[in-house]
Amino acid sequence: MAPFSCSRKGLWLAIVLAVLTLCWFWIQERRVDSSRRKSFVLMSKIISLLQLQPQWRRNVTNSEALRRNLKECCDAERLFAVTQHNAPLGSVLQFDLDSSTSHTVDAHTYSLFVKEPPLPRRLSSCAVVGNGGILKNSGCGQEIDRAQFIIRCNLPPLTTDSGKRTHIVTANPSIIDKRFKDLKGSKLLECLSVYDRSFIYMPAFSSSIGIKPSFWAAQTVADASANQTVLFAHPEFLRRVSAFWAARDVSAQRLSTGLFMVTLALSLCDQVDVYGFWPFSHGPDNKTLSHHYYDNEPPNSYHAMPQEFKQLTQLHDSGVIRLQLGNCGGVEHELSH
Repeated sequence: MAPFSCSRKGLWLAIVLAVLTLCWFWIQERRVDSSRRKSFVLMSKIISLLQLQPQWRRNVTNSEALRRNLKECCDAERLFAVTQHNAPLGSVLQFDLDSSTSHTVDAHTYSLFVKEPPLPRRLSSCAVVGNGGILKNSGCGQEIDRAQFIIRCNLPPLTTDSGKRTHIVTANPSIIDKRFKDLKGSKLLECLSVYDRSFIYMPAFSSSIGIKPSFWAAQTVADASANQTVLFAHPEFLRRVSAFWAARDVSAQRLSTGLFMVTLALSLCDQVDVYGFWPFSHGPDNKTLSHHYYDNEPPNSYHAMPQEFKQLTQLHDSGVIRLQLGNCGGVEHELSH
């Protein structure tokens, strides 16, 4: 009887495990379906909002009010980048993602900082260019290039759809690690050369793992006397911006680079035009989109992209930013009904 009993127990165990496995898959599928439904509902609401929108007009009163709020909160003019003025020798920079660790500014670190805040106090027009697939085949490049100041994210390729001029382009340390892990400075310099005399903006002090690739990139650019200048994001600025949007229902492990850059533009620019921001797999015309205008690699899961985009649509609706979601040659996406 013992062998039969063991066999019977094994059979029941297999059945229980199979049932538990099926339940796990069912729960995961429900979660995915729920997430898709929420995304679809949000996208439908946004499309409905855009359909009801009259001709967009900038609201100076709303723009100035938000700029004052951002000045009080985040002080981009002073804190956007680490400088020798706001981070002198011996000062301690507390990481914004890992507040339990910090970096003490030594002579080498200090030498990599710019002396004074590098950005103008006021700009007439800024274009913030995201990397969303909605930008592909949009023909927006010429319109983007007409802006006084152009901000890009994560070292993207420059195309007829995205424009060719750049004043600030961000570079996450993880991108430097991934693309230039062989530490060949010539490859980095070649990559950066397409951005002409722009600032390369890096969050070196978000966590300890960002320091080595960020310092290497800054030293490489400095040693080559390249046209570009590496700026390090001040962790206090990133911390304050995160708190600003958290108070407005954007809660995420980490805000996207795009929202950080929109916040910078709102702090400095009279007119802010936003391109390439659309976090859905289908466009307003219901056609399938790639994740980026240059590839289909999915974004990081710790960003709250739909919640961020909802905030952008509210800023558009209040006349604070112009959110460009169509083709720029005078032909807009046909919004689905």
